[in-house]
Amino acid sequence: MGELALRRAVASLHNYPPCAETELPLRMPALVRPARLKMEGYFTVLAVILKTTNDAPWANEFESIELSCLIESISTKNPRIEWKKIKDGEPSYVYFEKKISGDLEGRARIREPATLVITNATRSDSASYRCEVSAQTDHKSFDEILINLVVRVKPVVPKCVVPKSVPVGKAAELRCVEDEGFPKSQYQWFRNKEEIPDDPKTSLKFFNSSYTLNAETGTLKFSAVRKDDSAEYFCRAKNDAGHSECGPQTMEIYDINIARIVLGVLVVVLLCVTVGLCFAYKQGYFISQKQTGNNYKAPAKGEGVDYVRTEDEGDFRHKSSFVI
Repeated sequence: MGELALRRAVASLHNYPPCAETELPLRMPALVRPARLKMEGYFTVLAVILKTTNDAPWANEFESIELSCLIESISTKNPRIEWKKIKDGEPSYVYFEKKISGDLEGRARIREPATLVITNATRSDSASYRCEVSAQTDHKSFDEILINLVVRVKPVVPKCVVPKSVPVGKAAELRCVEDEGFPKSQYQWFRNKEEIPDDPKTSLKFFNSSYTLNAETGTLKFSAVRKDDSAEYFCRAKNDAGHSECGPQTMEIYDINIARIVLGVLVVVLLCVTVGLCFAYKQGYFISQKQTGNNYKAPAKGEGVDYVRTEDEGDFRHKSSFVI
């Protein structure tokens, strides 16, 4: 059969006009068709070729997701189909010998010919998945597709820390933390149910406030609070899967009373002095003994010794010798 005859035969199969200029159809009607038809030597060269509709799918936790692996071209009947999960650089079987295995067992199935359907995705399913198809009788007998799956997890209620009271002009820090959401949560702060902008200079209501807001870490820092900063505050953690909020907490800003502080210091000082004096008195530090003529006590006489006061000397001296 010549080249023209072959063209006409192919055209007749698809109801094309039988003319010499008829080109071979670009798409074959079969679900699985040869990769290309080579006219040199009048034989076909077949190859297994895969494609996917989405190589980076995502799903919210507990939803279903399809990892599409479509066989665009193949001639081998009953090809070998395998799925592998690659996480932290370590591959493991997901679909092998026509069975779901590993941590997807009971939560996944294969939709013909090779699409993997996860019916109840969890956060641990976030990984790379590789679809592999082997066709022994095809000239190109192997092909694979890599699909990166992300399972998004809604944030849980964040932990919020708000100071109860802060004096005017002092620094204050509000903190918000949430560790369960995936991707990592971003944070928003609200004052009296109104969102606090990242830059206070962009809002008339917050123009005079002196704070910095970090949406990555969830911290709201005031360098010097004002009376207007006294309000109810709450934080919102959000990502692509949703958001969660903590309950509102009140931060009170109060004035510093200098007179009251001075009075308090004086009271403390006086109290300390009084306690010190009482302690010293009890220890006898304030008792003094003065010797006078009235309370002078004559020394005791020794045995056999007499003492006589003389007018000239005004003192005692011996009058007689010892008694033997």
